[in-house]
Amino acid sequence: MASNGTYAGEPWDVIILSLTLSVLAVLTTAMNCLVITAIIVTRKLHHPANYLICSLAVTDLLVAVLVMPFSIVYIVMNTWVMGEVMCNIWLIVDITCCTCSILHLAAIAVDRYRAITDAVEYSRKRTSLRAAIMISVVWLLSIVVSLPPMLLRRQEENTCIIKHDNIGSALYSTFGAFYIPLILILILYYKIYRAAKTLYNRRASCLNKPEMNGHMLPKCSDREPTSPDTLSPPEKSVSEPSTEGDRARITAKSPKSRSHREWSVRRRRISSTRERKAATTLGLILGAFVICWLPFFIHEVIVTICESCSLSPEMTNFLTWLGYLNSLINPLIYTIFNEDFKRAFQKLIKCKNYL
Repeated sequence: MASNGTYAGEPWDVIILSLTLSVLAVLTTAMNCLVITAIIVTRKLHHPANYLICSLAVTDLLVAVLVMPFSIVYIVMNTWVMGEVMCNIWLIVDITCCTCSILHLAAIAVDRYRAITDAVEYSRKRTSLRAAIMISVVWLLSIVVSLPPMLLRRQEENTCIIKHDNIGSALYSTFGAFYIPLILILILYYKIYRAAKTLYNRRASCLNKPEMNGHMLPKCSDREPTSPDTLSPPEKSVSEPSTEGDRARITAKSPKSRSHREWSVRRRRISSTRERKAATTLGLILGAFVICWLPFFIHEVIVTICESCSLSPEMTNFLTWLGYLNSLINPLIYTIFNEDFKRAFQKLIKCKNYL
């Protein structure tokens, strides 16, 4: 986030670097535009949980359009040539949008945690207005976290970076923008996984009820409310398929002569598959977030404490763009496991009618 060093290299190195970064910027723009368009034009995706996904995509799109191009020019030119006013605007947009992207991930974690741990009550509260309030709070917090470093920034000629003059400023910006959201995300997704695992095990344990007059007794999962999907919204996706849908598919495929034991084994396998998919989804979400942003924020704290510990400009740029890369990964991770999103993407690519 606006901690770019400058880059001086051979002409071919500069060309290859600029092309590589430009491709990343274009891909980030395209992927987030695809997510936003899919949510807007696909009625099935008009769900409050997806409004948070859409807002995240808008934020990442701003990073791709308003932040990445200026960073590329800054790196290639080896100096800031666009004036002090433009520098201030770029830094404000950079810090605010990157912080907002991170806080969106925390807001999505909160939303999914409530959806799986308090399904019945939260399904009534999970409205468009509530999603709008959450999005507004995320943007407000992002501005609150981003402004102090900008106001305390020392202006230097031909450079456009933020240097923290004291450890307090560094801790305020890094903890507000990353470490606190990281801790919250880790705790919530751990609880989400435990809650999902408990739910799957409970459904599997209800399979061994006896038959009466040749008919299966109602499963306890039939009486349990099925919450909207918490790992890959909206309601029905690979990470949390509906119980009724699974039962219908199993019934269609299973002959009446199949024993109850075989049927139970099949259901337990489905439950185990769900659990693995849930773990994979959560692992990708957390892994991508930590890999992309943790090195950058560790570097920010270390450089403030130890000025002689500064990395080379090339490594500083690498850490900064590793963080920007999260804006490309987000639309992939948060939609790739959702069947509704995948169908919407296919229709968009094939230019099919959505009405």
